[in-house]
Amino acid sequence: MAETKTDLKIPRPGTPVRGSKSGQPIMVLFDLIGRRWSMGILWNLSDGSRTFRDLQERCGSASPSVLNTRLKELRAAGLIYNAEKGYALTMDGQQLFERLEPLGDWATGWVEKLQ
Repeated sequence: MAETKTDLKIPRPGTPVRGSKSGQPIMVLFDLIGRRWSMGILWNLSDGSRTFRDLQERCGSASPSVLNTRLKELRAAGLIYNAEKGYALTMDGQQLFERLEPLGDWATGWVEKLQ
């Protein structure tokens, strides 16, 4: 039997998530992308589609089962899709990455100040 979107335990707005009892949309997003390897997957798909094997190589310490679970969750959340040759970001996934990329730049400067 194929797994449906409702079978996955992805965070949903209006339901409690880590850090928010009310399930505010931003907290729901942070809960999803804060899971192990979610950000790594988004980052690695930001410049094009990748096969499972390629993602596994790029996310070196991610077990196949964790990587597979994250891919299913991100797919169910509408951030990635099954492309012709692997996985790719959806339009929403690309827009999310475009908003996260400057945050990565900010974090680099922030870390430098901490050292």
